Amino acid sequence: MIKRQIAGLVGCSIAAFCAVATVAHAAETNAQFDQWFEVQTNTHSWSADFIQTRQLKVLNQPLVSTGKVWVTPGEFRWELGQPVQTIVLRQPDQLLIIYPRLKQAEKYPLGAVPTGPIKDALALLDATLPRDRATMEKNFRLLSATETNALLQMTLQPRSDSARKFISDIVIGFHTNDFTIAATEMKFADGSSLRNDFTNVVMNQPIDPAQFEAKLPPDYTVVEPLK
Repeated sequence: MIKRQIAGLVGCSIAAFCAVATVAHAAETNAQFDQWFEVQTNTHSWSADFIQTRQLKVLNQPLVSTGKVWVTPGEFRWELGQPVQTIVLRQPDQLLIIYPRLKQAEKYPLGAVPTGPIKDALALLDATLPRDRATMEKNFRLLSATETNALLQMTLQPRSDSARKFISDIVIGFHTNDFTIAATEMKFADGSSLRNDFTNVVMNQPIDPAQFEAKLPPDYTVVEPLK
C-alpha cells in the first residue's frame, strides 16, 4: 500500500500512442538521447500542467485528474486535483504526502529507509527524469525506443529485482524538436498503470522557494508510515 501511494502519485503507465509507431534507428536514437540528456543537464528548473490517468484492473473506466508540478534539482512539488486533493512534496531529506481535505500528512524520511522495495519505489520518483545517461543506465535497462509524430518514447525496466516485483517498466516521452518532457508512464506488476501527460512546460524560470516548503497548519495530523 505504501509503495503504491508513493509511486502512484507521481508515476506513470505505458501509453498507446499510435498504431503507426516505428522503432527508431539505433544511431539516430542514440543521438536524440544524447541531446535530451544534454538538455536535462542544463535544466535548472521546470514547471508544467499535467493530466494524470490511472488504469486499475478493478475499474472499467480510468480515473483522470489534472494537476501542476514544479521541479528543481533534488526538490519537486506535485499538486493533484482542482481543488487540490493531494500534494506530494519532495525535499532533500524527506518526502511529504499531504491531504488538505483530510488535514493529514505522511512523512517519509529519505535517509532512514531500509534497502528493499519501498526504497526502490522512493528512488523511482527521481529516476523518471534522469539528469545524465550514465545514471539512467545504472538504474534501468533500455528495452525499446519508438518515435511517433516527433515524440520519442524510451521504455525502461528497473534493474533492481525488488523494484520489478512492484513496477514492470517505465516510459519517458519527450518532444524531439525541443527535447522537453511530454509524458511519464508506469506499468505496475499487477497490471494496473498510471500516466502523466504534460502541457505548458516552462523551462529554467525562477520558482519561488516557498513552493518546496512544508507549512502545515497546527490542526494537521502527521504520521510516519515507515515507523
